[in-house]
Amino acid sequence: MSSDESDSLDQEKWHEESNPNKSDLPSEYWHLQKLLKYIKVGNQTATIIALACMKDLDLTSDISLLAMKDIGGLEILINLLETKVHNCVLGGLQILASVCGKSEVKREVTELGGVPLLVGLLRSAEPLLQGLAATTISNLATVTKARALVRKSGGIPVLVDLLDVPKSFLSTPMSALSETDVKKLQVVTGSCKAVWALSQSTRNKELMRRAGLVSILARFLTSVHEEILLYTLGTIDECSSQRNYQLDIQSEAMIGDMVQFLSIENSLLKKHCASAIYKCAEDDKTRRLVRDFGGLEPLLGLISDEENHEDKALLSAATGAVWKCAKCLDNVRKLDQLDVINILVQLLKDEDEQVLKNVAGALAECAKLPHNRENICKSGGIKALVGLLTLTNKELLENVTKVLGECANEMECMTKIEELDGVRLIWSLLKNKSTKVQASAAWALVPCIQNSTDCGEMVRSLVGGLELIVSLLKSRDKYVLASVCAALAHIAQDRDNLAVITDHGVVPLLCSLVNAEEDDLREHLALAIAHCCKWGNNCFEFGRLGAVAPLVTYMSSQEPRVHRSTALALNNISQDPFNCVTLHHSGVVPFLLQTISSSNESLQDASAGCLSNIRKLALAVDHLKYRSGITVIGSVRENVFKKSEKLRKVEDLSGVM
Repeated sequence: MSSDESDSLDQEKWHEESNPNKSDLPSEYWHLQKLLKYIKVGNQTATIIALACMKDLDLTSDISLLAMKDIGGLEILINLLETKVHNCVLGGLQILASVCGKSEVKREVTELGGVPLLVGLLRSAEPLLQGLAATTISNLATVTKARALVRKSGGIPVLVDLLDVPKSFLSTPMSALSETDVKKLQVVTGSCKAVWALSQSTRNKELMRRAGLVSILARFLTSVHEEILLYTLGTIDECSSQRNYQLDIQSEAMIGDMVQFLSIENSLLKKHCASAIYKCAEDDKTRRLVRDFGGLEPLLGLISDEENHEDKALLSAATGAVWKCAKCLDNVRKLDQLDVINILVQLLKDEDEQVLKNVAGALAECAKLPHNRENICKSGGIKALVGLLTLTNKELLENVTKVLGECANEMECMTKIEELDGVRLIWSLLKNKSTKVQASAAWALVPCIQNSTDCGEMVRSLVGGLELIVSLLKSRDKYVLASVCAALAHIAQDRDNLAVITDHGVVPLLCSLVNAEEDDLREHLALAIAHCCKWGNNCFEFGRLGAVAPLVTYMSSQEPRVHRSTALALNNISQDPFNCVTLHHSGVVPFLLQTISSSNESLQDASAGCLSNIRKLALAVDHLKYRSGITVIGSVRENVFKKSEKLRKVEDLSGVM
């Protein structure tokens, strides 16, 4: 349930008539109403006495809340905050602070205009009023509207200023503080809690950062007061999802301090710390810092300790941190020394999907090293992962398919995946509504097709599978398109499968994508076109549908991998003489003369082959001109390439055309 829905229900609960029969109410109800009437109509002395009496009552009970609701008690208390009498303001604030912990009261106080008055009290010179106001704001800030009102009332810079205390003050134990410093500590604690609650708003996060909050949080990490540490790490955890905060956390050298809290006893502190590392480790520099400060060992210790497996929040945060840190191969090598694979595979038995998602993500990163793929297979990880393909969590499915795709590069793992019917399950995920799942599944199919014992038969055995994957070429997601093109490039290497996908209209769909600008898509699209040219009239169709000239522009890419796949496509597409004419007119020759000198043999061969086809067409046309005096290209289309061969020497290519 969203916070807005929860707030709405709380308001309805507050306003509904919970006990219409007043004769059955206990004496506490009437006593509290009497005190509230004294505050409402009495003089200053009566108000102070009534407030003092109210402190002795259980104001959080349902009867007390009903009494306050029936007589408008919250409005009475809020009005006290506007008086000039210190004791009345203090008493009213103390009562409000005690009742605002109840969810049904928070929105009512917000609607009655209590938030701006509380922000005003933060500017008071009295530490006791400041501390109570900050604590009350922290309770109200679970309401969306209250968070916005604090920001609009200018409360965030004030709260950040209240936190700006010396480092020495934070490192002084409570027993060594003077009475004045104890009150000051209460203000800091309340303000720190309020900042944590307010950080649930994205706008508030940025405003707090601009007010200088990050440097203060870095200072607070050295505090000896556990409550302040909890609120500090909670705020860091909440804010570290923002890129600006991640950079500031790096610049303030906070990673080392956070790593230390992974080894303490307080599970809440460990949870917030691990969660913050999980979010910050999206950055490679942070991943290295976690390793340099010795954070990998305690993180792995958290997820290997069975006592922590019951605390799903802590386990989820720790596994997430391991996952993100594993995106650095140096970290993976360090984790390998700590037996990370066996620990992660054991966690695949957990029932929490968030934990499973993180574990699968970590395994996907670890599986980039060949020996870890073997370890996953030997420890029973393939069977557990294939079993997860039947779940519906989209993020989990995305990570599971990534692991299986990496593992499929090992023949032993691929054999196991086939035995467990994993390929069919992965292929079925192409129908998933999530484009990320579709893309991840298609990428996983590439090594599965490549390393299958009989890839052609395996693909054909999937009823409707080829039609499904061809239809994904209509997707608007560039990652889906790139992954599907990569899969089709391997599928098309089997002639029977190539015939089927041709019948399903793969050629016009590939042609519709040739104006792509992303290098990843260009690379795999060109490769798919290259292999699809080898069936029937496909080569001519690519030219007829206008795919030739756009392919030439791919050769201007800065990526050598794009050059390789494009040269192969141009070589195959130049088997048609009309395409050779288009290639020459599109200015492909200078590009091919450059790539033919590449150190990559496949790029050399493809470039030479394409130049050879262009040159042979030119020679054939010149020969016909010489014999008949006219230009006839169509009449030689079927004969000119029957005995084509690659050029033996590249020296003569500079004079082509």
